[in-house]
Amino acid sequence: MRSTRLSKYFFTLILTVIAGCRQAYDPPAIKAPNSYLVVDGFINTGANATSSFHLNRTRNLGDSTTTGIPELNAKIAIIDAHGTTYTLTDTANTGTYTSVPLTLDVTGQYSISITTSDGQKYASDAVPCRQTPPIDSIFWRQPGDLTVYATAHDPTGNARYYRYDYTETWEHDAQLKTVWGVSGNRIFATDSTNQKTQCWTTAPSTNVLVTTSAALTQDVVTAYPLVTIPQGDPRIDIRYSILVRQYALTENAYNYWLLIQKTSQDVGTLFDLQPTQLVGNIHCLTTPSQPVIGFISASSVQQQRIFIINTSLNNWTHNQPAFGCDTTIIPQNEPDQLVYNYPDTFYAPWYFITSSQLLVLASRSCLDCTLLGGTNIKPSFW
Repeated sequence: MRSTRLSKYFFTLILTVIAGCRQAYDPPAIKAPNSYLVVDGFINTGANATSSFHLNRTRNLGDSTTTGIPELNAKIAIIDAHGTTYTLTDTANTGTYTSVPLTLDVTGQYSISITTSDGQKYASDAVPCRQTPPIDSIFWRQPGDLTVYATAHDPTGNARYYRYDYTETWEHDAQLKTVWGVSGNRIFATDSTNQKTQCWTTAPSTNVLVTTSAALTQDVVTAYPLVTIPQGDPRIDIRYSILVRQYALTENAYNYWLLIQKTSQDVGTLFDLQPTQLVGNIHCLTTPSQPVIGFISASSVQQQRIFIINTSLNNWTHNQPAFGCDTTIIPQNEPDQLVYNYPDTFYAPWYFITSSQLLVLASRSCLDCTLLGGTNIKPSFW
């Protein structure tokens, strides 16, 4: 026993000495200006459907920025087997290039071509179209944390390889509700276009979600977990929506995304420098040795939306706010009760005391839900 204790002691001492002698080392891979093109998107072969691709640049492991670098002013087009081109444009100047609605021949093969603003040319391999079967159901279970699942099947047995992504939307309201707003030195009655007591935040999925039925006798996806929301997460404090999209993949595309799933999710995002060499189906024509990150697929897309209401959950812990709501009362002696000239911008009008010429103010952080992000315009599907 004493020998074991001594061994542990000397091992700890050695580690301490080594740690004290350590010097910072930045490998060349961290310092090297590796800025590779990332192509994220797919060719949508649905009827009257738009295709969209996001062009970005990878970040180095040592970069302090947390987002990729959009590739602007590029030229990108979808090309069919007969050489017909369908141009995509970046109307918002964000690096996202979108086509007009197209109805492509699902029996054909398609590729994309890209020319970046610096004259570099890229092209993908031609890929076949895959028909995505409908989603059977999107449902949730909540023994403690809440998990959303997808089920699907293809009676033809042709899909076999699946990828999912989703968009979440949730409501978050101000702690105190008011019907009043301020513009300049005037108090006005708000409406649905300018109220700030009810907000919605929308966010896309960030994880890579792929699964396969290749090892099964039937082409079935059973209760595939999409997202887990921890107990008490404020996303379901009121009402939550998730729009799930399902894509059929080729085996090569599945293998590519599976590798992305195993690597980039442990390191960061698709736009980080990848720790494993990713071999996609997009190539740089002007500099063949230059890596390109991305895999082009052509498929239809199936989608389904569900809503989850807080009152349907089992003992969901409501996250109480971590701050109080300061209030103060001021006289409104002006003949016009809607004149507002209180100098402290920490406060905003909450309500009038109708029995007297008094106005109750509350801290703005408790009255304005947009301060926590999102929008105060109700989504069309809500």
